[in-house]
Amino acid sequence: MFENLQERLSKIFRSLTGQGRLTEKNINEAVRQVKLSLLEADVNFKVVKEFIDSVKAKALGEEVLKSFTPDQQFVKIVRDELINIMGKSAATLNLRHHPSVIMLVGLQGSGKTTTAAKLANYLRKSGRTVLLVAADTYRPAAIDQLEKLGKSIQIPVLTGDRKNPLIIVQQALEYSKNSQYNTLIFDTAGRLHIDEEMMEELQQIKQLSNPDEILMVVDAMIGQDAVNSALEFDKRLNVTGFIVTKMDGDARGGVILSITHITGKPVKFIGVGEKIDAFEQFHPDRVAARILGMGDVLSLIEKAEKELDKEKMEKVGKKILQAEFTLEDFQEQLKEMKKLGPLSSLIEMLPGAPKIDVETSEQQLKKVEAIINSMTIEERRNPRVLNASRRQRIAKGSGTSVQDVNKLLKSYEEMKELMKRLKHGKLKLPFKI
Repeated sequence: MFENLQERLSKIFRSLTGQGRLTEKNINEAVRQVKLSLLEADVNFKVVKEFIDSVKAKALGEEVLKSFTPDQQFVKIVRDELINIMGKSAATLNLRHHPSVIMLVGLQGSGKTTTAAKLANYLRKSGRTVLLVAADTYRPAAIDQLEKLGKSIQIPVLTGDRKNPLIIVQQALEYSKNSQYNTLIFDTAGRLHIDEEMMEELQQIKQLSNPDEILMVVDAMIGQDAVNSALEFDKRLNVTGFIVTKMDGDARGGVILSITHITGKPVKFIGVGEKIDAFEQFHPDRVAARILGMGDVLSLIEKAEKELDKEKMEKVGKKILQAEFTLEDFQEQLKEMKKLGPLSSLIEMLPGAPKIDVETSEQQLKKVEAIINSMTIEERRNPRVLNASRRQRIAKGSGTSVQDVNKLLKSYEEMKELMKRLKHGKLKLPFKI
Protein backbone atom coordinates (compact mmCIF):
# COMPACT_ATOMS: atom_id res chain seq x y z
CA MET A 1 0.00 0.00 0.00
CA PHE A 2 1.42 3.43 -1.05
CA GLU A 3 4.82 1.85 -1.73
CA ASN A 4 5.67 4.00 -4.77
CA LEU A 5 4.47 7.24 -3.17
CA GLN A 6 6.25 6.44 0.08
CA GLU A 7 9.58 5.89 -1.68
CA ARG A 8 9.29 9.11 -3.68
CA LEU A 9 8.39 11.23 -0.67
CA SER A 10 11.19 9.71 1.43
CA LYS A 11 13.73 10.82 -1.20
CA ILE A 12 12.29 14.35 -1.17
CA PHE A 13 12.49 14.60 2.62
CA ARG A 14 16.05 13.27 2.63
CA SER A 15 17.05 15.99 0.17
CA LEU A 16 16.17 18.57 2.84
CA THR A 17 18.16 16.80 5.56
CA GLY A 18 21.19 18.73 6.73
CA GLN A 19 20.09 22.06 5.27
CA GLY A 20 20.15 24.89 7.79
CA ARG A 21 16.66 26.17 7.16
CA LEU A 22 13.76 26.11 4.76
CA THR A 23 14.30 28.64 1.99
CA GLU A 24 12.12 29.60 -0.95
CA LYS A 25 14.52 27.79 -3.27
CA ASN A 26 14.60 24.43 -1.47
CA ILE A 27 10.86 24.63 -0.72
CA ASN A 28 10.03 25.24 -4.39
CA GLU A 29 12.09 22.21 -5.45
CA ALA A 30 10.63 19.98 -2.73
CA VAL A 31 7.08 21.09 -3.58
CA ARG A 32 7.69 20.44 -7.29
CA GLN A 33 8.85 16.90 -6.49
CA VAL A 34 5.86 16.29 -4.19
CA LYS A 35 3.54 17.45 -6.98
CA LEU A 36 5.09 14.98 -9.45
CA SER A 37 4.90 12.20 -6.86
CA LEU A 38 1.19 12.78 -6.25
CA LEU A 39 0.38 12.93 -9.96
CA GLU A 40 2.28 9.67 -10.50
CA ALA A 41 0.23 8.18 -7.64
CA ASP A 42 -2.88 8.96 -9.73
CA VAL A 43 -4.18 11.66 -7.40
CA ASN A 44 -6.78 13.94 -8.97
CA PHE A 45 -5.15 17.02 -10.57
CA LYS A 46 -7.47 19.46 -8.80
CA VAL A 47 -6.64 17.85 -5.44
CA VAL A 48 -2.91 17.99 -6.20
CA LYS A 49 -3.09 21.70 -7.07
CA GLU A 50 -4.95 22.64 -3.89
CA PHE A 51 -2.68 20.42 -1.79
CA ILE A 52 0.52 21.90 -3.24
CA ASP A 53 -0.70 25.51 -2.92
CA SER A 54 -1.50 24.93 0.75
CA VAL A 55 1.80 23.16 1.51
CA LYS A 56 3.82 25.88 -0.21
CA ALA A 57 2.00 28.69 1.58
CA LYS A 58 2.53 27.08 4.97
CA ALA A 59 6.16 26.14 4.32
CA LEU A 60 7.04 29.67 3.21
CA GLY A 61 4.96 31.33 5.91
CA GLU A 62 6.32 29.44 8.91
CA GLU A 63 9.48 30.05 10.86
CA VAL A 64 11.46 26.89 11.43
CA LEU A 65 11.02 25.86 15.05
CA LYS A 66 14.22 25.32 17.01
CA SER A 67 13.27 21.72 17.75
CA PHE A 68 12.77 20.88 14.08
CA THR A 69 15.20 20.30 11.27
CA PRO A 70 14.04 21.50 7.81
CA ASP A 71 13.04 18.01 6.69
CA GLN A 72 11.01 17.44 9.89
CA GLN A 73 9.29 20.80 9.47
CA PHE A 74 8.37 20.01 5.86
CA VAL A 75 7.20 16.49 6.75
CA LYS A 76 4.90 17.94 9.41
CA ILE A 77 3.36 20.37 6.93
CA VAL A 78 2.86 17.61 4.32
CA ARG A 79 1.42 15.27 6.95
CA ASP A 80 -1.11 17.86 8.16
CA GLU A 81 -2.25 18.57 4.60
CA LEU A 82 -2.57 14.85 3.78
CA ILE A 83 -4.86 14.48 6.80
CA ASN A 84 -6.90 17.48 5.66
CA ILE A 85 -7.56 16.17 2.16
CA MET A 86 -8.46 12.69 3.44
CA GLY A 87 -11.09 13.95 5.84
CA LYS A 88 -9.31 15.11 9.04
CA SER A 89 -10.78 12.45 11.36
CA ALA A 90 -12.18 8.92 11.23
CA ALA A 91 -15.84 8.71 10.15
CA THR A 92 -18.09 6.26 11.98
CA LEU A 93 -21.25 4.51 10.84
CA ASN A 94 -24.47 6.30 11.73
CA LEU A 95 -26.81 3.42 12.60
CA ARG A 96 -29.97 4.97 14.05
CA HIS A 97 -32.84 2.60 13.30
CA HIS A 98 -33.83 -0.87 14.46
CA PRO A 99 -33.01 -2.70 12.37
CA SER A 100 -30.29 -0.50 10.91
CA VAL A 101 -29.91 -0.82 7.14
CA ILE A 102 -26.62 -0.54 5.27
CA MET A 103 -26.91 -0.46 1.50
CA LEU A 104 -23.75 -1.33 -0.46
CA VAL A 105 -23.58 0.05 -3.99
CA GLY A 106 -20.92 0.26 -6.69
CA LEU A 107 -19.77 -0.99 -10.06
CA GLN A 108 -19.39 -4.69 -10.86
CA GLY A 109 -15.93 -5.97 -9.98
CA SER A 110 -15.31 -3.52 -7.15
CA GLY A 111 -15.50 -6.28 -4.55
CA LYS A 112 -18.99 -5.47 -3.27
CA THR A 113 -20.05 -9.00 -2.30
CA THR A 114 -16.81 -9.81 -0.47
CA THR A 115 -16.97 -6.41 1.23
CA ALA A 116 -20.51 -7.16 2.44
CA ALA A 117 -19.17 -10.24 4.26
CA LYS A 118 -16.14 -8.35 5.59
CA LEU A 119 -18.34 -5.56 6.93
CA ALA A 120 -20.73 -8.09 8.49
CA ASN A 121 -17.82 -9.82 10.21
CA TYR A 122 -16.44 -6.47 11.42
CA LEU A 123 -19.80 -5.35 12.84
CA ARG A 124 -20.41 -8.67 14.57
CA LYS A 125 -17.08 -8.29 16.38
CA SER A 126 -18.31 -4.92 17.65
CA GLY A 127 -21.40 -6.57 19.14
CA ARG A 128 -24.04 -6.18 16.44
CA THR A 129 -26.26 -8.99 15.15
CA VAL A 130 -26.05 -8.99 11.37
CA LEU A 131 -28.14 -10.40 8.52
CA LEU A 132 -26.70 -10.35 4.99
CA VAL A 133 -29.23 -9.78 2.21
CA ALA A 134 -28.45 -11.00 -1.33
CA ALA A 135 -30.10 -8.34 -3.51
CA ASP A 136 -27.83 -8.77 -6.56
CA THR A 137 -29.91 -10.92 -8.91
CA TYR A 138 -28.06 -10.03 -12.12
CA ARG A 139 -24.47 -11.17 -11.76
CA PRO A 140 -24.13 -14.94 -12.22
CA ALA A 141 -23.48 -16.74 -8.93
CA ALA A 142 -23.53 -13.52 -6.86
CA ILE A 143 -26.08 -14.98 -4.44
CA ASP A 144 -24.16 -18.27 -4.22
CA GLN A 145 -20.97 -16.35 -3.49
CA LEU A 146 -22.59 -14.40 -0.65
CA GLU A 147 -24.08 -17.59 0.81
CA LYS A 148 -20.66 -19.24 0.76
CA LEU A 149 -19.04 -16.22 2.43
CA GLY A 150 -21.82 -16.02 5.01
CA LYS A 151 -21.38 -19.69 5.87
CA SER A 152 -17.61 -19.24 6.30
CA ILE A 153 -18.16 -16.56 8.97
CA GLN A 154 -21.39 -18.08 10.36
CA ILE A 155 -23.56 -15.11 9.44
CA PRO A 156 -26.96 -15.90 7.85
CA VAL A 157 -27.80 -14.80 4.32
CA LEU A 158 -31.36 -14.05 3.20
CA THR A 159 -31.84 -14.82 -0.50
CA GLY A 160 -35.63 -14.54 -0.91
CA ASP A 161 -36.97 -15.50 -4.33
CA ARG A 162 -33.52 -14.96 -5.97
CA LYS A 163 -35.24 -13.10 -8.83
CA ASN A 164 -36.60 -9.71 -7.82
CA PRO A 165 -34.30 -7.48 -5.73
CA LEU A 166 -37.17 -5.28 -4.50
CA ILE A 167 -39.10 -8.32 -3.25
CA ILE A 168 -35.93 -9.66 -1.58
CA VAL A 169 -35.39 -6.32 0.18
CA GLN A 170 -39.04 -6.20 1.30
CA GLN A 171 -38.82 -9.77 2.64
CA ALA A 172 -35.66 -8.91 4.57
CA LEU A 173 -37.28 -5.86 6.16
CA GLU A 174 -40.37 -7.85 7.17
CA TYR A 175 -38.31 -10.75 8.51
CA SER A 176 -36.04 -8.52 10.58
CA LYS A 177 -38.93 -6.88 12.48
CA ASN A 178 -39.47 -9.98 14.60
CA SER A 179 -35.92 -11.33 14.59
CA GLN A 180 -32.82 -10.85 16.72
CA TYR A 181 -30.95 -9.06 13.91
CA ASN A 182 -30.34 -5.35 14.46
CA THR A 183 -28.33 -4.76 11.26
CA LEU A 184 -29.14 -5.57 7.63
CA ILE A 185 -26.49 -5.34 4.91
CA PHE A 186 -27.86 -5.23 1.34
CA ASP A 187 -25.50 -6.48 -1.38
CA THR A 188 -26.98 -4.71 -4.42
CA ALA A 189 -26.33 -5.23 -8.13
CA GLY A 190 -23.62 -3.42 -10.05
CA ARG A 191 -22.81 -3.10 -13.73
CA LEU A 192 -19.60 -2.76 -15.71
CA HIS A 193 -20.57 0.87 -16.21
CA ILE A 194 -23.22 3.24 -14.85
CA ASP A 195 -26.59 2.89 -16.59
CA GLU A 196 -30.08 4.25 -16.02
CA GLU A 197 -31.69 0.89 -15.23
CA MET A 198 -29.23 0.16 -12.42
CA MET A 199 -29.60 3.63 -10.90
CA GLU A 200 -33.39 3.44 -10.96
CA GLU A 201 -33.32 0.09 -9.18
CA LEU A 202 -30.94 1.42 -6.52
CA GLN A 203 -33.15 4.48 -6.00
CA GLN A 204 -36.16 2.18 -5.53
CA ILE A 205 -34.26 0.08 -2.97
CA LYS A 206 -33.25 3.25 -1.16
CA GLN A 207 -36.85 4.50 -1.07
CA LEU A 208 -38.15 1.12 0.12
CA SER A 209 -35.55 0.48 2.84
CA ASN A 210 -34.75 4.02 4.09
CA PRO A 211 -31.11 3.02 4.76
CA ASP A 212 -29.03 4.46 7.59
CA GLU A 213 -25.96 4.23 5.39
CA ILE A 214 -25.41 4.07 1.63
CA LEU A 215 -21.80 3.03 1.20
CA MET A 216 -20.22 2.94 -2.23
CA VAL A 217 -17.60 0.22 -2.69
CA VAL A 218 -14.71 1.54 -4.78
CA ASP A 219 -11.82 -0.39 -6.34
CA ALA A 220 -8.53 1.40 -5.55
CA MET A 221 -6.85 -0.10 -8.60
CA ILE A 222 -8.94 1.70 -11.22
CA GLY A 223 -7.68 5.15 -10.22
CA GLN A 224 -9.43 8.30 -11.38
CA ASP A 225 -12.30 6.37 -12.99
CA ALA A 226 -13.31 5.37 -9.46
CA VAL A 227 -13.55 9.03 -8.43
CA ASN A 228 -15.66 9.89 -11.50
CA SER A 229 -18.03 6.98 -10.74
CA ALA A 230 -18.23 8.11 -7.11
CA LEU A 231 -19.43 11.55 -8.20
CA GLU A 232 -22.19 9.99 -10.30
CA PHE A 233 -23.36 7.60 -7.58
CA ASP A 234 -23.35 10.41 -5.04
CA LYS A 235 -25.35 12.65 -7.37
CA ARG A 236 -28.07 10.01 -7.82
CA LEU A 237 -28.12 8.36 -4.39
CA ASN A 238 -26.50 10.83 -1.97
CA VAL A 239 -24.07 8.24 -0.62
CA THR A 240 -23.00 8.56 3.02
CA GLY A 241 -19.46 7.31 2.51
CA PHE A 242 -17.05 4.97 0.75
CA ILE A 243 -15.33 1.66 1.28
CA VAL A 244 -12.12 1.48 -0.76
CA THR A 245 -11.12 -2.09 -1.63
CA LYS A 246 -7.92 -3.73 -2.91
CA MET A 247 -5.69 -1.22 -1.15
CA ASP A 248 -3.08 -3.96 -0.77
CA GLY A 249 -2.90 -4.35 -4.55
CA ASP A 250 -2.36 -0.68 -5.38
CA ALA A 251 1.09 0.76 -4.65
CA ARG A 252 -0.04 4.26 -5.66
CA GLY A 253 -2.99 5.21 -3.43
CA GLY A 254 -4.46 7.97 -5.62
CA VAL A 255 -8.12 7.11 -4.94
CA ILE A 256 -7.79 7.37 -1.17
CA LEU A 257 -6.15 10.79 -1.55
CA SER A 258 -8.77 12.15 -3.94
CA ILE A 259 -12.23 10.77 -3.28
CA THR A 260 -13.18 12.59 -0.07
CA HIS A 261 -11.82 15.94 -1.24
CA ILE A 262 -13.68 15.68 -4.56
CA THR A 263 -17.04 14.36 -3.26
CA GLY A 264 -17.13 15.78 0.24
CA LYS A 265 -18.05 12.30 1.55
CA PRO A 266 -15.77 10.30 3.87
CA VAL A 267 -13.99 7.01 3.32
CA LYS A 268 -15.23 4.88 6.23
CA PHE A 269 -13.42 1.59 5.66
CA ILE A 270 -10.63 0.11 3.57
CA GLY A 271 -10.06 -3.46 2.36
CA VAL A 272 -6.42 -4.41 2.81
CA GLY A 273 -6.30 -8.04 1.71
CA GLU A 274 -8.23 -11.06 0.52
CA LYS A 275 -8.95 -12.56 3.93
CA ILE A 276 -12.29 -11.84 5.56
CA ASP A 277 -10.68 -9.92 8.44
CA ALA A 278 -8.45 -7.81 6.16
CA PHE A 279 -10.76 -4.87 6.71
CA GLU A 280 -10.09 -1.68 8.69
CA GLN A 281 -11.81 1.50 9.74
CA PHE A 282 -10.24 4.38 7.82
CA HIS A 283 -8.20 6.82 9.94
CA PRO A 284 -6.79 9.73 7.88
CA ASP A 285 -4.03 10.48 10.39
CA ARG A 286 -2.86 6.86 10.48
CA VAL A 287 -2.90 6.50 6.70
CA ALA A 288 -0.95 9.77 6.38
CA ALA A 289 1.65 8.28 8.74
CA ARG A 290 1.88 5.15 6.56
CA ILE A 291 2.30 7.24 3.41
CA LEU A 292 5.17 9.11 5.06
CA GLY A 293 6.83 5.90 6.26
CA MET A 294 6.00 6.57 9.93
CA GLY A 295 4.11 3.32 10.42
CA ASP A 296 0.75 2.82 12.10
CA VAL A 297 1.34 1.43 15.56
CA LEU A 298 -2.16 2.27 16.81
CA SER A 299 -3.82 0.11 14.14
CA LEU A 300 -1.38 -2.70 14.89
CA ILE A 301 -2.19 -2.52 18.62
CA GLU A 302 -5.95 -2.49 17.93
CA LYS A 303 -5.60 -5.47 15.60
CA ALA A 304 -3.57 -7.38 18.18
CA GLU A 305 -6.11 -6.63 20.92
CA LYS A 306 -8.96 -7.91 18.73
CA GLU A 307 -7.30 -10.95 17.21
CA LEU A 308 -4.75 -12.32 19.67
CA ASP A 309 -5.47 -14.51 22.67
CA LYS A 310 -3.91 -12.34 25.37
CA GLU A 311 -3.71 -15.15 27.92
CA LYS A 312 -1.90 -17.47 25.50
CA MET A 313 0.57 -14.77 24.47
CA GLU A 314 1.36 -13.84 28.08
CA LYS A 315 1.85 -17.50 29.01
CA VAL A 316 4.30 -18.05 26.14
CA GLY A 317 6.03 -14.74 26.93
CA LYS A 318 6.69 -15.82 30.51
CA LYS A 319 8.01 -19.17 29.34
CA ILE A 320 10.38 -17.44 26.90
CA LEU A 321 11.77 -15.18 29.64
CA GLN A 322 12.21 -18.19 31.94
CA ALA A 323 13.92 -20.14 29.11
CA GLU A 324 11.29 -22.85 29.53
CA PHE A 325 9.50 -22.50 26.20
CA THR A 326 9.22 -25.44 23.83
CA LEU A 327 8.69 -25.77 20.08
CA GLU A 328 5.05 -26.46 20.95
CA ASP A 329 4.85 -22.98 22.51
CA PHE A 330 6.52 -21.55 19.40
CA GLN A 331 3.93 -23.30 17.22
CA GLU A 332 1.14 -21.76 19.33
CA GLN A 333 2.72 -18.33 18.97
CA LEU A 334 2.95 -18.69 15.18
CA LYS A 335 -0.76 -19.58 15.03
CA GLU A 336 -1.64 -16.45 17.00
CA MET A 337 0.59 -14.17 14.89
CA LYS A 338 -0.99 -15.45 11.66
CA LYS A 339 -4.26 -13.93 12.85
CA LEU A 340 -2.73 -10.48 12.33
CA GLY A 341 -2.40 -11.03 8.59
CA PRO A 342 0.53 -11.24 6.15
CA LEU A 343 3.99 -10.17 7.23
CA SER A 344 4.02 -7.35 4.65
CA SER A 345 1.01 -5.62 6.26
CA LEU A 346 2.57 -5.88 9.74
CA ILE A 347 5.91 -4.43 8.62
CA GLU A 348 4.08 -1.54 6.96
CA MET A 349 2.62 -0.58 10.36
CA LEU A 350 6.01 -0.42 12.10
CA PRO A 351 7.71 3.00 12.06
CA GLY A 352 11.19 2.93 10.58
CA ALA A 353 10.96 -0.78 9.77
CA PRO A 354 13.93 -1.89 7.66
CA LYS A 355 13.40 -2.95 4.08
CA ILE A 356 13.38 -6.73 4.02
CA ASP A 357 12.59 -9.36 1.44
CA VAL A 358 9.05 -10.01 2.64
CA GLU A 359 8.42 -12.85 0.21
CA THR A 360 11.53 -14.73 1.38
CA SER A 361 10.65 -14.08 5.03
CA GLU A 362 7.11 -15.39 4.50
CA GLN A 363 8.52 -18.54 2.89
CA GLN A 364 10.88 -19.06 5.83
CA LEU A 365 8.00 -18.78 8.30
CA LYS A 366 5.98 -21.30 6.30
CA LYS A 367 8.97 -23.67 6.39
CA VAL A 368 9.29 -23.30 10.16
CA GLU A 369 5.59 -23.94 10.64
CA ALA A 370 5.65 -27.00 8.36
CA ILE A 371 8.66 -28.44 10.22
CA ILE A 372 7.04 -28.04 13.66
CA ASN A 373 3.73 -29.43 12.36
CA SER A 374 5.58 -32.56 11.19
CA MET A 375 6.87 -33.26 14.70
CA THR A 376 5.13 -35.38 17.30
CA ILE A 377 3.93 -33.74 20.52
CA GLU A 378 6.86 -35.39 22.36
CA GLU A 379 9.36 -33.95 19.84
CA ARG A 380 7.90 -30.45 20.13
CA ARG A 381 8.06 -30.55 23.91
CA ASN A 382 11.49 -32.15 24.10
CA PRO A 383 13.58 -31.47 20.94
CA ARG A 384 16.53 -33.36 22.49
CA VAL A 385 14.97 -36.65 21.34
CA LEU A 386 15.40 -35.58 17.69
CA ASN A 387 18.05 -37.95 16.42
CA ALA A 388 19.16 -38.25 12.77
CA SER A 389 16.37 -40.61 11.67
CA ARG A 390 13.67 -38.44 13.29
CA ARG A 391 15.07 -35.35 11.59
CA GLN A 392 14.99 -37.11 8.22
CA ARG A 393 11.35 -38.12 8.82
CA ILE A 394 10.41 -34.54 9.77
CA ALA A 395 12.17 -33.10 6.71
CA LYS A 396 10.36 -35.51 4.43
CA GLY A 397 6.99 -34.88 6.08
CA SER A 398 7.36 -31.08 5.90
CA GLY A 399 8.69 -30.94 2.35
CA THR A 400 11.95 -29.37 3.56
CA SER A 401 15.52 -30.57 3.98
CA VAL A 402 17.38 -31.95 6.99
CA GLN A 403 19.48 -28.77 6.83
CA ASP A 404 16.31 -26.70 7.31
CA VAL A 405 15.33 -28.80 10.34
CA ASN A 406 18.84 -28.46 11.79
CA LYS A 407 18.79 -24.70 11.22
CA LEU A 408 15.50 -24.32 13.11
CA LEU A 409 16.73 -26.45 16.04
CA LYS A 410 19.99 -24.48 16.19
CA SER A 411 18.09 -21.16 16.28
CA TYR A 412 15.82 -22.54 18.99
CA GLU A 413 18.77 -23.65 21.16
CA GLU A 414 20.53 -20.31 20.66
CA MET A 415 17.43 -18.43 21.77
CA LYS A 416 17.08 -20.63 24.85
CA GLU A 417 20.72 -20.02 25.73
CA LEU A 418 20.29 -16.28 25.27
CA MET A 419 17.27 -16.28 27.59
CA LYS A 420 19.16 -18.32 30.22
CA ARG A 421 21.97 -15.79 30.23
CA LEU A 422 19.45 -12.99 30.49
CA LYS A 423 17.64 -14.73 33.36
CA HIS A 424 20.87 -15.19 35.35
CA GLY A 425 22.04 -11.61 34.76
CA LYS A 426 24.94 -12.54 32.51
CA LEU A 427 23.65 -10.45 29.64
CA LYS A 428 22.92 -6.74 29.86
CA LEU A 429 20.30 -5.16 27.66
CA PRO A 430 19.87 -1.45 26.91
CA PHE A 431 16.26 -1.65 28.08
CA LYS A 432 14.22 -3.16 30.91
CA ILE A 433 11.90 -6.11 30.45
